[in-house]
Amino acid sequence: MKTVLRIIVIVVALCLVFITTRPATFHVERSAVIAAPAATVFDQVNDFHRWAAWSPWGRLDPQMKITCDGPASGTGASYRWTGNDKVGEGSMKITSSTPASQVVIDLRFIKPFPAANVTTFTFAPEGAGTRVTWAMDGKNNFMAKAMSVFMNMDKMIGPDFERGLASLKGVAESAPAAAARAAADSAAAGGGAATK
Repeated sequence: MKTVLRIIVIVVALCLVFITTRPATFHVERSAVIAAPAATVFDQVNDFHRWAAWSPWGRLDPQMKITCDGPASGTGASYRWTGNDKVGEGSMKITSSTPASQVVIDLRFIKPFPAANVTTFTFAPEGAGTRVTWAMDGKNNFMAKAMSVFMNMDKMIGPDFERGLASLKGVAESAPAAAARAAADSAAAGGGAATK
């Protein structure tokens, strides 16, 4: 019996030592080239009111409750959500906004587990379009280190970023065409009024 207990204690101790050696931080990053000006793509990210059109998590819970506070967009704008088990509960706040270049967001999870991370979107010209990079950085406490033994953050979050960027691409690339149609409709309406 004592031998079995010793073995259990040794195994537990080795597991604890192994967990403490896991990385103290994590970084998840994905990027995509979007055939639209940086300013157009930036506007979709810099305004939380526009996230519903491309965010990968909105589709996981159509009943998700969203509240936006602060400025309409840019630094200080905040976004809170409460949803089902797939999306949990949390908040985002834009802490830095550089037009057509970068948006930095303080991301806080409340459920299913508390966490504080930094999300960064960068926009860089590439060819005739814009390379958008979506990254998330965070710290691994002991529990997160233990979870990382069984779950890989990159594999867990990366596919969501990829889906979000694909949706963002569709929205941003259709934005100039939609703006052109609106301008044409407005001009036609104005021209019609002038001839009356």
